[in-house]
Amino acid sequence: MRPAGDEKGQRITGVDGKHMQIGEVAARTELSLRTIRHYEETGLVVPSARSQGGFRLYTEADVARLMVIRRMKPLGFTLDQMRDLLEATDRLDSGTQLPPGEREDLLERVNGFHEAAQQRVADLRTQLARAEEFAATLSERLTSAQHSQ
Repeated sequence: MRPAGDEKGQRITGVDGKHMQIGEVAARTELSLRTIRHYEETGLVVPSARSQGGFRLYTEADVARLMVIRRMKPLGFTLDQMRDLLEATDRLDSGTQLPPGEREDLLERVNGFHEAAQQRVADLRTQLARAEEFAATLSERLTSAQHSQ
């Protein structure tokens, strides 16, 4: 993929030294272009810049944000929950002085997501174990049926 550039073909760089077009972001995050655009439409991620041609340009921070979303999705978190977590972590990472008590409130919100994620992972492990038991039962049944012929 050709790097994003200005009208003279010069590399467009952000404060971190690199912007990526949506195709590269999709490849890195293993999300479809449509999914990334959907997350943009819902306000979960906003491209850090646009090229002069109007192409979305993303930074490493945008990729990291998309990875958080991608990891939350299979655990069943809603878009609103994703937004809530991202807002809390954005506020914590902002580098600004937080009013008294706000930091603790934000950390408590993040901790709530951590606990919910751990519970959902445990639930998925239980589901996986049951699915493996079922597959093993079917395998045994097939093996038994083949030997009895």
